[in-house]
Order: sequence, then C-alpha cells, then structure tokens
Amino acid sequence: MLVVGAGPGGSSCAYWLADAGWDVAVVEKKTFPREKTCGDGLTPRAVRQLADMGLEPALAGSHRYEGLRSVGFGRSLEMRWPEHPAFPSYGYTITRHDLDGLVAERAAKAGATVWQGTEAVEPLLDGPLLDGPPPDPPGGVRPAGHRRALPACHGALVRDRGTGAVREVRARYVVVADGSNSRFGRALGTSRRRDYPLGMALRGYYLSDRHDDLFIESHLDIRDERGEVVPGYGWIFPLGDGRVNVGVGLLSTERRWKGVNTTRLMDAFVQWAPRSWGIAPETACGPATGGKLPMGLAVSPHGGPNTVLVGDAGGSINPFNGEGIAYGYETGRLAAWTIGEALAGGGTEAVDRYGERLEQAYSDYFRVARAFVRLISNPKTMRVCVNLGMRSELLMTELLKIMANLMRPDTLGAAELAYRGMAVVADLLPDSALLESTRPG
Repeated sequence: MLVVGAGPGGSSCAYWLADAGWDVAVVEKKTFPREKTCGDGLTPRAVRQLADMGLEPALAGSHRYEGLRSVGFGRSLEMRWPEHPAFPSYGYTITRHDLDGLVAERAAKAGATVWQGTEAVEPLLDGPLLDGPPPDPPGGVRPAGHRRALPACHGALVRDRGTGAVREVRARYVVVADGSNSRFGRALGTSRRRDYPLGMALRGYYLSDRHDDLFIESHLDIRDERGEVVPGYGWIFPLGDGRVNVGVGLLSTERRWKGVNTTRLMDAFVQWAPRSWGIAPETACGPATGGKLPMGLAVSPHGGPNTVLVGDAGGSINPFNGEGIAYGYETGRLAAWTIGEALAGGGTEAVDRYGERLEQAYSDYFRVARAFVRLISNPKTMRVCVNLGMRSELLMTELLKIMANLMRPDTLGAAELAYRGMAVVADLLPDSALLESTRPG
C-alpha cells in the first residue's frame, strides 16, 4: 500500500495497516518536525484515537486541559468535557510541529516505511482520467445522491526533494492523505462541492502569562475592522509552554463573506481579545499563517477501485467546530480497516464499501452541522442564538456535546434529543435550499 501524506489521516492509516501486518509505505513531502497551521487542540475524540495507537504516554509533557470556555456578547461560560463511555473527559494541546512527527514515528515503529522529504508528484494510472470529472453545474451544486468514482491508481511518481531524483512507487492500494489542498487528489479527479461550508482560518502564537489555563477559549462574536459580527469564531488555546495559540476561523459559503480579509479579522480579534491574555502585536512569536478548510465531506468522490481519501483531503473537517485532527485519525483508521479487508480477499468490492462506511459514520452528523452553519451565517440569527445560549449553562453544555460529537450512544439525554430535532430540520432544508435562504436580498 502507498499512503500519500503523513499528517493525521495518513499516519493513522499507515499505523493500523502496519500493525495488522500489511506492507505499507508513506511518502511525506516535508521533513519532521515541521510547522503546520492548526489550532493545536486535541478534543476527547482525538485523544481516544491517540490512546488506541499507544501514544497517550507521549502526550504526558503536553498541556492537559479540562474543557471549553465560551465567550460571546459580554458573557462567559466554562464547560468541562462531559463524561462519556468511549472518550476521556479531557483534552490536550500540542503543536502539530511536535504531534505529527510522533504519530508518523509510531507508524514506522509498527512496521511502516516512511519516506520524509519525498513528494508524490503525480499518480500512476492505467490510462487517462477516463473523461475527467464531470463539470459542476451552474452554482457548483451537484444533484443530491450524485456519485462518481476515481480511476484506478497503481502508485505514484515520487521525487526526493533533497536530491531531485524521481522514481516510480507502485502499490495495490493508494491512500490519498495530502491535506486540504490535496494536489494528488485533484490530479485523480476530486473536486469540492461549492454549496458546502468552507472554513478559512488564520493562527499565530503569542506569549502569555495564562499559557497554562485549564480551559481552551472560544469567542463566538468575532468582528471585522468595522466592528460588525461575522460568521465564525476566534480561539485562544493555552499550550502550557509560555505560549497560546490564537486564531480566527471564518465559515463561508456565501458571496457576502468571500471578500472578508482574514488578516484584518485576526488583527481585529487580537485588539479586541481580553487583556488578561496579554495578546498584542508585541507578544507575537511570529507572523500568522492560514489556509482553507473544506468541511463536512465536501470533497468527492471518496475513492475508486483501489483508492481512498482520508482526513482533510476528503473534506472530513467538522463544520460545527472546525475540528479536523480527530476525523483525520478516524478516517485513516476506517481506511486501514477497509484496505485490510480488500487485501484479505475482499478486493474491489471491499474498497467500494469505504464511501458507504464513511457516510454511515459521518453523513447524518455533518448534514446537521452544515445546516447549523448555514443558519448562523446570518448575523442576526447568530446574535439571537448566541445571546440565548450564553444565558444558560445547561443549554451550552448540551450544545457542546453536539458540536464536539460527544453525544452518548447509551442514553437519550437533552443533547441527544436536541440533535434529533436538528436532524429533522436539516432533512427539511437540504444544502442547496439553505444556500439560497442565506443569500442577501
């Protein structure tokens, strides 16, 4: 097997394949440790996956936090992670600079071959890309239920970034895990649904006396340079090493938000953030970096006869909260399970089931999340929702369970009932209808 990319999805997939005894190689164009734009927060879902890979002891030196502090419209609420039968009630913050190398090393110790500084330049195909991906219809919205498959891919042409040497790496199965921009995926014919939410994020590191705060902090009423509320959030995540990770995320699918300058949004957030954090241009550790984040399984198709997409390459970021690390680990593990079945005799039919399993695991939840994002993209609606929520700690605690995908399978509490209600609304308002309902005028 060949895995293209050694981020959360790729390294997780490589670990589980190698741990099961399969021969797997990973190509990663960067060399660890390397910088990666991210909020650096591990939720209980992510911690569970790392623990299953035997990596939680390696997090002992990282900052452990207890929950989320939500701030909005003059109010603040502290909510601890809920008790759950499958996930821990705590999280960690650790930079991707340190984390990704740990997981890649774990995959290598399990038996995977990891080639760092090696870029997959193009896929090796039986022939041309069939007729290429079909063009998107006007507005970029494909019909509901539309399905297509990637062509058969039998490896990659890879280049050593140190020597420039180019060689072929052939494999029976290929895992596309090269991140949100996924050049390899696009070369195979993947595309992003334009009617699904797209996140735009920017983050930087700042020195702060509150670097060891026990709560990560989310600001629900971020404003542009004119003081107007925009659909998104700001965050301050303590790292426990003298620094905090500070960032802004803009949730955008509408034309009216496409012109928002995230650099100016970040500057406004730094100026407006609580002074107790000590965040200012003078305490910045360097320039902020950012990127675009396809959300809610926005990228398709999810695979072909012998190819699967995992993590950000498949748009598996949670639209509710912008979390991508946990879903990278989870989809990588799901892909490893699927490919293991194929290698054990299931063949192409087993790989075909990957897309179905992906949808079974996330489709309903992400559909609800997309509907939620559409609704709060209207500033008036968002103001009403945040003002209402911030007046009730019980309501926000239950909402936290939904947004972090920590609802319990063994009980039917307030969060689970509320989610069911949201699912009914999402069924009545498909993505294309929501797109129209939130446009100005």
